[in-house]
Amino acid sequence: MNYKLIVYILVVLTTTFGMSSVDLNRFFKQGRVVEANIFAMLMILAISELVSSFIIHFLEVSKIL
Repeated sequence: MNYKLIVYILVVLTTTFGMSSVDLNRFFKQGRVVEANIFAMLMILAISELVSSFIIHFLEVSKIL
């Protein structure tokens, strides 16, 4: 199986678990729960993309050495 897919899935799950402890509703106006949830999903995807790209690049570089 493709290791990149496994890395992406593991990082998304880990990031979701980590972001669940952050209370983003404090940064939004009262009653803006949908906007806070959309922002949380975008943050999860952005952080996951950065971390998984780093891990995949690191794995590819370490194969060269």
